[in-house]
Amino acid sequence: MADDPTQPPFRGSAAEPPADASPERPHSEARPGGEAASQLPDLGGPPAAKAASGGLPRRSPLAYLDRSFLDSDEGRPVRILAEYLQPLRAFRRQRVRDTIVFFGSARVREGEGPLGEYYADARELARLVTAWSSSLKSPARRYVVCTGGGPGLMEAANRGARDAGGRSIGLNIGLPFEQRPNPFISKGLSLEFRYFFMRKLWFAHLARAVVAFPGGFGTLDELFELLTLSQTGKLDRPTVIVLYGSSFWREIVDFEALERYGTIDENDRRLLQFADTPREAFDVLRGALLADDAGDAVPAVATSVTCEQARKRARSRRFAARAPSPRTSPASGDEERR
Repeated sequence: MADDPTQPPFRGSAAEPPADASPERPHSEARPGGEAASQLPDLGGPPAAKAASGGLPRRSPLAYLDRSFLDSDEGRPVRILAEYLQPLRAFRRQRVRDTIVFFGSARVREGEGPLGEYYADARELARLVTAWSSSLKSPARRYVVCTGGGPGLMEAANRGARDAGGRSIGLNIGLPFEQRPNPFISKGLSLEFRYFFMRKLWFAHLARAVVAFPGGFGTLDELFELLTLSQTGKLDRPTVIVLYGSSFWREIVDFEALERYGTIDENDRRLLQFADTPREAFDVLRGALLADDAGDAVPAVATSVTCEQARKRARSRRFAARAPSPRTSPASGDEERR
């Protein structure tokens, strides 16, 4: 039927499109996804990104892939957790059960200066430890040399472990000047830290023994952290602590004065042993660690002890001390064991 010329045309009809309607998009220009995609709201975004996605808004990155978030204040808990989980994964992959930690100055150079002789000593002690630990029958790597990963005496210890054909760990931390990973750390065991406290946690977590060579503030900080954990019994196992270079340590720290003033006692001083040669230090370590049960945990992480657990252990030790000593057979003629 013909249109009535006296009536206005129907708006939207094929005869006359609305005034605000856009011309039909050619088929070649249609948005991906058809008509439904063309109805998505425009959420903004850089023109280049929109063009690359066919005009659609670009996806935001996943939270754990968002570098700006990870570097933010809000991302700090994630960074801290990562510095726990990444080393744990590395130690499991490398079958590291426990460690012997070497502390010492990053500024010492082989054969140079007043402490230069200690470079060769640290290298030799690490070689002795690694040769011995490699001979132990265990499905896991035991008593692995672990250092702060930097130059100086840390480098010497990693180097000594490599001399013996073994593996060693470097727990490095980025510092403005001297701290760079040394080239003797084993592949897969060079770990980088942002936080000092997470680095020290991993020193303490796996350490069965600590050898402290001469050093400065960093060495003192690390040494006294482990001494405090040993003194307070906050870890569920003992840690052997050897101070290498008795003349240096007795001059730097007057332990006798600390006892005289009552800030430590005789038992606290017994936490420390001194050594002046690689063989002497090695004999101390081997004698203390030889009878240790290998177990099967990899890594063998030391667990913290609560106050109640510490009190129970103290009561158990007092009870054991009061218990009568076993006697040998009278026929043997031996005296009562002390």
